[in-house]
Amino acid sequence: MTRVSLRTNFHSSKLIRCLADLAIVDAAEPENAFAEKLGLWIHFTDAITLSAVHSDSIASPPKMQYEVQFSLGAAIGIEFHRIQTSLINSIMKSCSLNLDKTHIELPMDLAMAYAPYRRFYDTHQRDMELRIQPLRVNVREALAKVSPRLKKLADLDAALEGILRDRESKLLSKVPVLLKKRFEQLYKTHQQMLVDTQQADNSASWTQAGAWLARFSNDMQMLLLAEMELRLQPAMGLIEAFNNKDTQ
Repeated sequence: MTRVSLRTNFHSSKLIRCLADLAIVDAAEPENAFAEKLGLWIHFTDAITLSAVHSDSIASPPKMQYEVQFSLGAAIGIEFHRIQTSLINSIMKSCSLNLDKTHIELPMDLAMAYAPYRRFYDTHQRDMELRIQPLRVNVREALAKVSPRLKKLADLDAALEGILRDRESKLLSKVPVLLKKRFEQLYKTHQQMLVDTQQADNSASWTQAGAWLARFSNDMQMLLLAEMELRLQPAMGLIEAFNNKDTQ
């Protein structure tokens, strides 16, 4: 089965590092802070649910032939890479087209000018959700067929998804709100440069390489790719468990 190369840690995810690099959130917190915050996310009743899943005894599935297991592993690996590649291509292509079709005239109201980019980002977030969540379900179903250990892992993942999904969704919905700060920062820096150099503004030049709107489009593309990577992590982890003979 093809190895999944995507690899990162939640608490130091590429998305958090990118947001910090753009100076629109604080730098990533120390490693132990993640465990502390995760504990705040999981309520007492959620802990009971997780404990019940962990304690459940499960019947051993019939021993799967190696050829069948290999074929199943290859299938979920192919599905993962298909969805990952499709999302990457969609983000990169649409960000380029979005920039090419940008027509913003002066004077510009920053709140109104950012609205199309907010809708653009929201659309990609919905697309990621619609494609990645079914992938995660399919990977869990594949694991459950292989061994009791992997079935329990799949059950735990399903329980965690149910507990954390709404909280994660609320946090990710804040990314386009934070991105607005970057939009405003770049435009204000652009305006100050015009004042300092006593140049006249020309909106036609905003999308040229290195110009403020071109830089913003690149930043938006970077954040979308980082968010996609974050959303794919659970499925990636399950696939790696499938590949790891020690967990079977």
